[in-house]
Amino acid sequence: MPPPVDIVKVAIEWPGANAQLIEMDQKRPLTSIIREVCDGWSLSGSEQFALRYADGPQLYITEQSRSEIKNGTILRLAISPGRAARQLLERIQSHGIDTRLEALKELAKLSADPTFAAEFINMEGIGTLARLVDSGTHFGEMLAFTLTAFLELMDHGIVSWDLISLSFIKQIAGYVNQPMVDVSILQRSLAILESMVLNSHSLYHRVAQEITVGQLIGHLQVSNQEIQTYAIALINALFLKAPEDRRQEMASTLAQKHLRSIILNHVIRGNRPIKAEMAHQLYVLQVLTFNLLEERMMTKMDPNDQTQRDVIFELRRIAFDGENDPTGTEKRKALYAKDYKMLGFTNHVNPALDFTQTPPGMLALDNMLYLAKVHQDTYIRIVLENSSREDKHECPFGRCAIDLTRILCEILQVGELPNEGCNDYHPMFFTHDRAWEEFFCVCIQLLNKTWKEMRATSEDFNKVMQVVREQITRALAMKPSSLDQLKNKLRGLSYSEILRLRQSERMSQDDFQSPPIIELRERIQPEILELIKQQRLNRLCEGSCFRKVGNRRRQEKFWFCRLSLNHKVLHYGDLDESRQGEVPFEMLSDKIPVSDIKSVLTGKDCPHMKEKSALKQNKEVLELAFSVFYDPDETLNFVAPNKYEYCIWTDGLCALLGREMSSDLTRSDLDTLISMEMKLRLLDLENITIPEAPPPVPKEPSSYNFTYNYS
Repeated sequence: MPPPVDIVKVAIEWPGANAQLIEMDQKRPLTSIIREVCDGWSLSGSEQFALRYADGPQLYITEQSRSEIKNGTILRLAISPGRAARQLLERIQSHGIDTRLEALKELAKLSADPTFAAEFINMEGIGTLARLVDSGTHFGEMLAFTLTAFLELMDHGIVSWDLISLSFIKQIAGYVNQPMVDVSILQRSLAILESMVLNSHSLYHRVAQEITVGQLIGHLQVSNQEIQTYAIALINALFLKAPEDRRQEMASTLAQKHLRSIILNHVIRGNRPIKAEMAHQLYVLQVLTFNLLEERMMTKMDPNDQTQRDVIFELRRIAFDGENDPTGTEKRKALYAKDYKMLGFTNHVNPALDFTQTPPGMLALDNMLYLAKVHQDTYIRIVLENSSREDKHECPFGRCAIDLTRILCEILQVGELPNEGCNDYHPMFFTHDRAWEEFFCVCIQLLNKTWKEMRATSEDFNKVMQVVREQITRALAMKPSSLDQLKNKLRGLSYSEILRLRQSERMSQDDFQSPPIIELRERIQPEILELIKQQRLNRLCEGSCFRKVGNRRRQEKFWFCRLSLNHKVLHYGDLDESRQGEVPFEMLSDKIPVSDIKSVLTGKDCPHMKEKSALKQNKEVLELAFSVFYDPDETLNFVAPNKYEYCIWTDGLCALLGREMSSDLTRSDLDTLISMEMKLRLLDLENITIPEAPPPVPKEPSSYNFTYNYS
């Protein structure tokens, strides 16, 4: 007979004594259980004790968290969080240096525990730590542990960052500005400043006054990637929280300090591989940089503004060199209208009207002027080449440039906030000071080439733009490291190649539509689904590494989850660093029996997505979120590192529960594998050899023996 649901069997340790093996009744008050355990070791004052996990983060167990205790868990009897906080607070203020150092070391570890943190904060512990930092008497390890404890305590969100004093900010900024400072102190100082900026509008201004971009850029030229990551994270935070009128100014300062080339040479092309957190920070910087284009993208052209109209006139002048300028007003208008038509504008008489739609607004005109001035030969060639074609085959430069700008804004998500879990940065955008404009110039040449390859007419405009969008998207997915590499990738993605790729990808959808083949497909599908199911479960057994949800600081915190080989238990636990391979089950301290799992939640239905509503989430985060809902009403929350891992895990969990696997990846794999299997079987049929029939036997039908030759 199985044990009652409310009973868990655990071991409880105490230094210098034999462990107690008890059956913990989850319905009994925790204080009663602790009293019984203390009595077993003849310890008085049970109210001064608490239970903690013996492994992993060694968190305190409370009435709220006790439901997470599983059978076989090893616990430890420890002094209560209130008593521990009081003792540590006394020791960190003692005169003995060794005593203070050991106390701060222990405090740095315990501060990650929310129960302990609440007790320590209630005793004015954060103020004590701030005064220790302000005193300027702590150095080396002692200061590093102090800053670690301070940051961990503030991360719980119990105390507002607005309460931090100006003297404390100056002291922390001083560590960042010092030319020679211990790496651990520098790391924590950068992290504290980043948290200040992100969590307090008033502190942003104070930090911005104390820290210069030039000082932060200096930290990018070191060999330590952790320091580089923290430095870029602080630059991003200052960029993100800066007022609108300050962002362009800050961008100009970063350009003057050669931030882009320093990142390219010391980070992207450095000797060390880019870690996930650094990739995320580079992605954030890329997004924030492109978001500077949003104002121009959303600005309509004023058809009555002569300055703006002069830009259009400059485009005409560069293309046609002002030849045969007539003196008469009517003749000039007629000639200009003809030229503007040759330039490919929709409104020949007043092309300013072409730029009144947002997006792309004035950004399109900026791109066109950059092409005309910086790549003048290319611009003139495109315009004149199309003006000499037959009317029906000319590629309208103006209209194409405007629509292309809109497409590029959509592809690069100009104006959208960075996605918290995304690492999708493009190295090539760090290779040029005018990367956006150069990207446009490459793409407008691609558009002109594709137009010719498609032999398009004006009626085909939308079709051409769809092909060009696909060419650009596919090329970006290959992560070219430079603009020249991008050109090479696009050269290989000609219109004929796009057609071939489309045909190949659609083959499973379009082929085999005859009734016998459809019947064969339906017969094959169950065995292919079973293969996919086994593959998904095998991947769950290998396990995956996930970033901790809600980790706002740029200290990477990870956890790992994998399915037991008998498919009966989900094992999970915290990791010190990201792992690529398998993690042994022994290192994963927590587990969930598969039999306890009720359902799999995804997207906005996940509890951790609802809890994080205060943070700015976007569509990509929701698309990567899923939760395992299990008895008794608990959830294990995930944010997958990418769409592939999301599909693998949600499919695998559904397969584990005997439910339908419905992800896009499963549908794609199913179509691909069925198509391959059907092709093999049809190939077998084509290789059937029919031997000569034996001599006919009177009054009996001929018989044929079919031999299948499998190749």
